[in-house]
Amino acid sequence: MSLRSTPSRVSPPSSNRIISSSVFIKPKLRIPIPISRNRNSSISMTRSIRAQQPDSNDTSATLSPASGAQESTLEVKEQNVGKSQDEVAASQGIRIRRQPPTGPPVHYVGPFEFKIQNDDNTPRNILEEIVWNKDMEVKQLKERRPMNMFNRTLQNVRPTRDFIGALMASYERTGLPGLIAEVKKASPSRGVLREDFDPVEIAHTYEKGGAACLSVLTDEKYFQGSFENLEAIRNAGIKCPLLCKEFIIDAWQIFYARVKGADAILLIAAVLPDKDIRYMIKICEKLGLAALVEVHDEREMDRVLEIEGVQLIGINNRDLETFNVDISNTKKLLEGRRGEIIREKNIIVVGESGLFTPDDIAYVQEAGVKAVLVGESLVKQSDPGKGIANLFGKDISL
Repeated sequence: MSLRSTPSRVSPPSSNRIISSSVFIKPKLRIPIPISRNRNSSISMTRSIRAQQPDSNDTSATLSPASGAQESTLEVKEQNVGKSQDEVAASQGIRIRRQPPTGPPVHYVGPFEFKIQNDDNTPRNILEEIVWNKDMEVKQLKERRPMNMFNRTLQNVRPTRDFIGALMASYERTGLPGLIAEVKKASPSRGVLREDFDPVEIAHTYEKGGAACLSVLTDEKYFQGSFENLEAIRNAGIKCPLLCKEFIIDAWQIFYARVKGADAILLIAAVLPDKDIRYMIKICEKLGLAALVEVHDEREMDRVLEIEGVQLIGINNRDLETFNVDISNTKKLLEGRRGEIIREKNIIVVGESGLFTPDDIAYVQEAGVKAVLVGESLVKQSDPGKGIANLFGKDISL
C-alpha cells in the first residue's frame, strides 16, 4: 500500500458496482445511418437506435426505420437480467472480467489517497488489463461525445466499402488467402515494432503490395495506435477497406469507428458475451460494417457458430492471456464438425497471428482459411510491400 496526499479531494468514488455495457435507456436518438451497397446491405435509410447507457432498468434495444413503405422493427432482448455482466460472461466460459469486481484500487480517506492492491482489483493478465483500461477510457469519451452527437456526423460520412467482398476477390484472383495487412506501431508483447512509423505511408505500401484490406490499430495506451490514424488513412485515398482493430466493449465504439472511416470492426469472443456479440452484429448491419468475430479456442468457436449473422470468423493463434503463439490452433478449430458447419454457413475464416513465411500461409490455407491478418512480420520490414511478396512466396500485387 502506498500513501500520498492529494489536494481538495475528500469524497470516495460514488459507486463500486458492476455496470453492464449491454443495458439501455428509453430515449430514442434519431440517427441517420448511411448503408453501403455491399454484402450486408443494399439501401440507405434513416434508422433510430436507443443509445447504450449505464444505470438503466430497460433491458431491450430497438432499431427500427424512421420512415419508409416497409416498416420493420428489430428488437434485441437482453438475457439473464438478474445477473451481473461478469456472471453472465463466466457462464459462457469467459474468464476476462469487464471491470474490477471491487472497484478501482484507489480509496480516499479525508485528504489522503490510498492505493490498495488485492487479487480482486488486480488484472489477471494483459488482456484483462487492457479491457479494464478500455472501460474507463470509453466512459470518459462518452462523456465528451454522447451518442446523440453522432446524429449529424453520420449523415455526412462516406459509404462503407465491401470488406468481405474485397477479401473474396483477392482470394479468387490469387488463389491465396486474401491479406488483411495491419498498420501497427507496437504491441504489449513486442514493444515498438517500427520507430519510423507513418501510418498513411505504410497503408499505401500495403495497398501497392497486394493487400485486399487493411487493419488499423486504434488502441493508444498498449499499441500506440489511434482513431486519428484510421481517419487519416481513410482520407488519404486508400481504396482498401479498413478494419478498426479495437477492443470493443460498448456499442458507442462502433458508431465512433464508423464516423472515423471504418468499414469493419473486431469483436473478441474472449471478452464479449453472446448477447453483446448478437447486438453489436445487428448494429454493424445497420451501419453497413462487416464484423470480424475473433475466437481463440474450441468453446469460443462453438459459441460463435451458434450466433446468427456471423459471416467472418478470425482464429487468433495467440493466447491473449499468455501471448504464446501456436498456428496449429487454426487447424484444430477447423477440424471435424466445426469445419462442416463453417462450410455449410459459408463463413469466411481469417487466420491471425504467428504467420511469417509461405509455409505458414500454406498451412493455414490447407486448414481452411480464405484470408489472413498479418501485422508484425510486415510492418517490421524496411519495405512492407516487399514483405508481402516474401510472406506469400510471390508477388500478389495487381
